[in-house]
Amino acid sequence: MAGDQKPPSTGGPGDVPSGAGQGWTALSYLIGGMLVWGFIGWLVDQWLDLGGIATGIGVVLGMAGGIVLVVRRLGTPT
Repeated sequence: MAGDQKPPSTGGPGDVPSGAGQGWTALSYLIGGMLVWGFIGWLVDQWLDLGGIATGIGVVLGMAGGIVLVVRRLGTPT
């Protein structure tokens, strides 16, 4: 019957994915942070001609930011 079905999740900001979803979320935060901040570092390298130093710094900052996001989003089980 149509009345017996559970309504779909609203996908609000407080929803925490379960199981494999948490792994994919963590992986996407880490890789996304590395790519975004690495690209920003690469742009700074091209602009200031630093020879790759800003790219390395950007990748490290992206990894640190990704870890912070993972801990904030997935670190506390509910």
